[in-house]
Amino acid sequence: MKQKSDWIFRNRVLQHGLFWLAHLVFYGTLYGSFMENYAQTFTEELVYMPVKMVLTYFTLYLLLPRFLLPGQYMTFFLWFLLASFVTGVVQRYIAYTYIYPIYYPEALRDPFFYFPKIIKTFAGMYPVTFTAVAIKLLKYWYTNQKAQQILKQEKLQAELKFLKTQIHPHFLFNTLNNLYALTLKKSDKAPETVLKLSELINYMLYECKSDEVPLSKEVKFIRNYADIEKMRYGDKLDIDIRVTGDVADQTIAPLIILPFVENCFKHGASEDLQQSWVKVTIDSHPDHVVIKVENSKAGDNGHVREEGIGIQNVKRRLDLLYPSKHELKIMNGAETFLVILSIRI
Repeated sequence: MKQKSDWIFRNRVLQHGLFWLAHLVFYGTLYGSFMENYAQTFTEELVYMPVKMVLTYFTLYLLLPRFLLPGQYMTFFLWFLLASFVTGVVQRYIAYTYIYPIYYPEALRDPFFYFPKIIKTFAGMYPVTFTAVAIKLLKYWYTNQKAQQILKQEKLQAELKFLKTQIHPHFLFNTLNNLYALTLKKSDKAPETVLKLSELINYMLYECKSDEVPLSKEVKFIRNYADIEKMRYGDKLDIDIRVTGDVADQTIAPLIILPFVENCFKHGASEDLQQSWVKVTIDSHPDHVVIKVENSKAGDNGHVREEGIGIQNVKRRLDLLYPSKHELKIMNGAETFLVILSIRI
């Protein structure tokens, strides 16, 4: 049934045929009810219909796209008046020659070029022409709106892809720095770090292509990344990752938590010469997820830290992916840095 309705919607000839049939039935029935002579009114409408069609299609396919839509309103108006007058004269000729002798012989007393009658004739064609023009304008508007919506979605998707690709080199740069530090120390943990790094790269390249990923995989990714950082800092860094709720069936945008966790190590553990800590809490609920990322930090000494590309990136992604569905709080305290992200799924 749906395929049949779609075929009717796409078939322009059938659409136009139904439009003129509806016009014939409506006016034939309307005038027939007044005159109590349906045969006459239907005959008149059939005879007049070709002229109405000429004016309508001349307006739709010549005047509308060439003058009205580009904004040349005066030119459109003048051409439309001229076309109306010409078709009014033609319809006056048809009425004077075929309709009046049969149904209105008294009307033949007026001369053929009787301007009030000509004006009345072409004015009578306006309702059907204006109806067709209104339908055409609505169709133009709908098509334009649909095209704009598609363009907007494509632009957003392109921007999201660009933002996601920015994460990869930024993340790899930081992680390779960690690996470089371990190799300088000739640490036995370097091979394990390479293995962890390969798992992280595999996740980013092959499992982050979709718009959303299982929250459980995102949590595993964060744990692997934290393990790499733990190898680098050793006992001077305490990492606590806690997950509550069901993360198996919950989904989230990929790599949305990573920039906040990265920020903990970049501006927390790496700057703190003594003991430091990082806490990551993920609370999964049926309709929302709350993510808290907190780290200790060295004193700022009055220096206001600017947001890096990672935080700016994730803010933009949140605006695009979860508009009006997320709340982000960043609290830069004297001794701790806390991020609370709530996302309504």
